[in-house]
Amino acid sequence: MEPRVGLTLLSTVDDTAVVVVRWSAGTTTLTCGGVPMVDKAGHEGAARGVLDAARAAGTELGKRYVDPEASVELLCTKPGRGSLALGGVPLTIKTAKPLPASD
Repeated sequence: MEPRVGLTLLSTVDDTAVVVVRWSAGTTTLTCGGVPMVDKAGHEGAARGVLDAARAAGTELGKRYVDPEASVELLCTKPGRGSLALGGVPLTIKTAKPLPASD
C-alpha cells in the first residue's frame, strides 16, 4: 500500500496515530516501534504487535516528522511510546525554518 496525503495511519504496538502530510517515498514501509503501521480503516482486524525496546523513543503530539530526504512528512495526532521509521531509517522532528533577519 502506498500512503496518500490525508491518510491516517495507526500503530499496532501503542497509541501512536499520524496523518500523512507529504508522501513521495513510493511503497517504502513506515514503522512505529519496529512494526508496520496500518490504515485507520483496516485497523480493527490488525493483529497487535510487540514494541521493540530499541525503537521506543516515543512520538510527540502535534509534531511533524520527516525523513532525511524530506520525501515524507507526518503529523502526529496521538502520541505513543514507539518511534517512527521509514524503511528502517528513523524519522526526526521537523525543525522550523529560520526567519530572515530584519534590519
